[in-house]
Amino acid sequence: MNQLLLNILLAIAWVLLIGNVEFETFVEGLIVGYIILWISKSALGGSTYFKKIPLTISFILYFIKELIVANLKVAFDIITPKDYMKPGIIAVPLDARTDLEIVLLANLLTLTPGTLSLDVSSDRKTLYVHALYVKDADSFRREIKDGLEKRLLEVLR
Repeated sequence: MNQLLLNILLAIAWVLLIGNVEFETFVEGLIVGYIILWISKSALGGSTYFKKIPLTISFILYFIKELIVANLKVAFDIITPKDYMKPGIIAVPLDARTDLEIVLLANLLTLTPGTLSLDVSSDRKTLYVHALYVKDADSFRREIKDGLEKRLLEVLR
């Protein structure tokens, strides 16, 4: 976390040095700051910061891809005369343990068209999800576990 703060401070310094207060300049400063921190990581001490940034970018790209695919699937079902929906409520066992992990997973699932997080069991080990396209409950669980949950936990832990 200290290196993230240091990276943000370097980005602010970059913006002040350039004299152009725009979002693009701040992003450039973040990139330059990241490179500076990466070069000097042995002097500052090793950190998981340099592993988390690529994981976070990978997670964001994965979620955007899933979001686009889900939107296309729902849109295709709406504009075609045949109904492809096979709705169901699936119990997904959770590897997520903290409130933050569970809430983020549930909200990311709800943001994806065609899925809605309904509830978490009282022992916080199962998430109940309503999905519009459930051909096989086990494959749906695997998609959630091996896809979104696994990647989210890699970023958060």
